[in-house]
Amino acid sequence: RSLLQKQQQIQPQGHIGEIENLLAGGIAGAFSKTCTAPLARLTILFQLQGMQSEAAVLSRPSLWREASRIINEEGFRAFWKGNLVTVAHRLPYSALNFYAYEQYKTLLYSSPVLRSYIGNGSGSPFVNFVSGGLAGITAASATYPLDLVRTRLAAQRNAMYYQGIGHAFRTICKEEGLLGLYKGLGATMLGVGPTLAINFATYEYMKSFWLSHRPNDSTLIVSLGCGGLAGIASSTATFPLDLVRRRMQVEGAGGRARVYKTGLMGTFKLIFKTEGIRGLYRGLLPEYYKVVPGVGITFMIYETLKTLFLPPPAP
Repeated sequence: RSLLQKQQQIQPQGHIGEIENLLAGGIAGAFSKTCTAPLARLTILFQLQGMQSEAAVLSRPSLWREASRIINEEGFRAFWKGNLVTVAHRLPYSALNFYAYEQYKTLLYSSPVLRSYIGNGSGSPFVNFVSGGLAGITAASATYPLDLVRTRLAAQRNAMYYQGIGHAFRTICKEEGLLGLYKGLGATMLGVGPTLAINFATYEYMKSFWLSHRPNDSTLIVSLGCGGLAGIASSTATFPLDLVRRRMQVEGAGGRARVYKTGLMGTFKLIFKTEGIRGLYRGLLPEYYKVVPGVGITFMIYETLKTLFLPPPAP
């Protein structure tokens, strides 16, 4: 039998309610982000290094050197700088992401035209891919201002231009207008759709493949491992878009010069011209360190909470 047929056999039989689904997704995302916050901050700082003028910073970036600098200059707690706003963003984002994913899957599977192509099963990679992309766009659009504030707070070094979440919101609105809260949204939409599409499709496929060959393995290990692989696949494919998004988000913050004035494609071209192809992948190593445990933990906690929230079987 094909892998798709095996996929359809091992789908979970129970369904949780909408509130439970939102809770499971939100808690999973917030917990994972807190665990990987130090590497998330290192990734953002690496992505923004091309906006600095120091030749030494650009020539030989080092993960451990940057980590040592943070500890020496800002203290160990600085690794979690901006984590409160990260959690404030991740709770609704992850909740909406997983919830919308399930809703889009249900909607697509209810289409008679689509069912005529994929049959009556519930494990289509195409549906998982499309549902994941739409879910990511939906969640990112709804929570984008919090994501921008999170990036601004995490990008700060010694000079604390923004004094907290509320101060950052007020300052951005005052200095850059309401639209300043949506700076970089275009790059985000182009990046988050493919990222989440690849994430969900890869995770579902790898999980089905794994369980079809080793059905007795722990679901914790399976979801952790498959989530990590999904994170690697999605990050590799979409990292340049994420880097451009970060650059556009912090441009003009705290009196920074406005470097990228030609939109998304112009920013791509400028980074490629001044920093080369490596500039578009600046920070990829800490990104890998972050996404392997991060995405793995997210799926592991989500699957665990879904199991806990399942209604007891009827007697």
